Amino acid sequence: MRVLAIGAHPDDVEALCGGTLAKCAARGDEVTIMIATNGNVGSPTLSREEIAEIRKKEAEASAALIGADLIWLGFDDEFLFHDRSTRLAFINAIRRANPDFMFVHGPNDYHPDHRICGEIAIDCRIPVTVPLIETEYPPMEKIPHVFIMDNIGSIGFEPEVYVDITETIETRGQMLKCHASQDIWLKHVYGMDYIEFLARPAAMRGMAIGVKYAEVFRSLPMYPVSGGPHLLP
Repeated sequence: MRVLAIGAHPDDVEALCGGTLAKCAARGDEVTIMIATNGNVGSPTLSREEIAEIRKKEAEASAALIGADLIWLGFDDEFLFHDRSTRLAFINAIRRANPDFMFVHGPNDYHPDHRICGEIAIDCRIPVTVPLIETEYPPMEKIPHVFIMDNIGSIGFEPEVYVDITETIETRGQMLKCHASQDIWLKHVYGMDYIEFLARPAAMRGMAIGVKYAEVFRSLPMYPVSGGPHLLP
């Protein structure tokens, strides 16, 4: 199968579905990570251009750990908007990946870029099949199924399906460690240990189903439904 994970920022999909992506890759799926913004305000010391370049290299290194393709849209961090040009960029990128299913941000996550990114991705799932919407890549033949990812901090998210990521938690950790600049930024802004903070929700979700670590999702409750939990590893 072909899998597309769409994140607003360069470390989002690792944080919210990295273990699941590693399991998808291990079973032979074609995995693509699409990143909407370039993280160009995420540094206390570097210029926007400098940190954007660093974050792209970090994202490339992370994706390479599981053999995933990377699509980098490069919109400005903190200023992602749902307009015509952005929607067309998403449509083109989704067509490029041609996924059977997608992971997207939910509508009540804490960050506006997350919410807008998820909204655009969801609103593109049908237009990607429409021939008269012309982009570089051709229309898809089938509407991809959509899984909504957990929220950062697991606040306000009711899981529908759990994926045991105990066997891939170390890979997930290595992917997150590739984003060293984000660790520096979050220590500066929140005083947090980046890796430890992101391990806690996975441990909590795992506890609910009697395993060490898990990631959780919901199928998009919207017509048409083109798949379900059986698609997950």
